[in-house]
Amino acid sequence: MSFSSKVKEELSRHIGSARHCRIAEIAAIINICGKIKVVNNNEITIKVQTENAAVARKYFTLLKKTFNINVEVLIRKNTQLKKSRIYVMYITNARIALKILKAIGIAEFGEDGRLHIVHRINPLIVQSTCCKRAYIRGAFLGSGSLSDPEKTYHLEFVSGHKNQSEELRRLINSFGMESKTIMRKKYYITYLKEGSQIVDLLNIMEAHVALMDLENVRILKEMRNNVNRIVNCETANLKKTVSAAVRQVEDIKYIDHTVGLNSLPEPLEEIARIRLEYTSATLKELGTLLDPPVGKSGVNHRLRKISNIAEKLRDKREDNYDREKNNS
Repeated sequence: MSFSSKVKEELSRHIGSARHCRIAEIAAIINICGKIKVVNNNEITIKVQTENAAVARKYFTLLKKTFNINVEVLIRKNTQLKKSRIYVMYITNARIALKILKAIGIAEFGEDGRLHIVHRINPLIVQSTCCKRAYIRGAFLGSGSLSDPEKTYHLEFVSGHKNQSEELRRLINSFGMESKTIMRKKYYITYLKEGSQIVDLLNIMEAHVALMDLENVRILKEMRNNVNRIVNCETANLKKTVSAAVRQVEDIKYIDHTVGLNSLPEPLEEIARIRLEYTSATLKELGTLLDPPVGKSGVNHRLRKISNIAEKLRDKREDNYDREKNNS
């Protein structure tokens, strides 16, 4: 089961005790994945279709508890996905259908006396915070998806109507979120990509188990990232230490081959011979091998002096070579 399906399974078991919250959730499901057919004002059909059994069960339960009605349910196979089933739920009783549409605030009678369906979030059904939560929960059940947090953080809602998608974005952002809306093909997508905001939205929808699962993944990913940063930093430092040690050994050998190490002042000769003997030792370790021991900064100071001497010897050799070349 995908992470998204687990969230929907958890949300499907949450049945609000307040009627107004259940109406808000029903409104979201019908708005998002419902189709309403009106013929001559007296033939009204509400059709909701989903591939998720948990969503179908939740919608059925909400209608039963809120309006005390049973819904006609058809199950058919998805011709495109052989293993998948499609759950189609109908309300064909015109009187009951109209009652539901009025309750969720999307049915209006125009001046011509005809019934019009307005695809919107009616402000009256999301006045209280609990109803806003319920509507967002229903919207996620109807068209939401959440990617596997092990791979990426992405939560989205799909809508066929621009104004509906924009209203959902504003509703989500009323909780301090920063959701955005884009168009993908012929659909409008309202989405969140920040892990912390997705966690907050799961809390708003009251998907507390999924929230904890996501938080655990986030913590593990953060720990892995921190470990990688530390390892990368230590690797970089090790490379710097090794390359510095190689340069120091080269400088010391050059001095030895040109003027001899015994030409160096005693403190420099001592550190030079120890560096040749312990080529992979750190500055701190080299310092402990001196008599008397010297700190890291003292060792570094001596090795820098040796490097400067080697550089001067190289420059002098190049000058001599140039003079000989000119004389010849």
